[in-house]
Amino acid sequence: MSAKKNSSLLVDIHMNEDEYLQHYQGSISQVSAIARDGRRVQFPSRILQPFVMQNGIHGTFSIQFDDQHKFVGIELVS
Repeated sequence: MSAKKNSSLLVDIHMNEDEYLQHYQGSISQVSAIARDGRRVQFPSRILQPFVMQNGIHGTFSIQFDDQHKFVGIELVS
């Protein structure tokens, strides 16, 4: 049995409070962004909820996923 390898992408996200409010209210459920390596990534906006501040969401995030491209975790890098 082989161990599963997790991968990650670095994504810069800058979303003001009004933009995130659309996600929070459910009118938009996905975030689409370009990772630093040039790949387009799409993920559920709910994974950003722990990082919401008064001025929205701003920072560089490492998004981890498994070999099936399923979300594993997210962390704020800077």
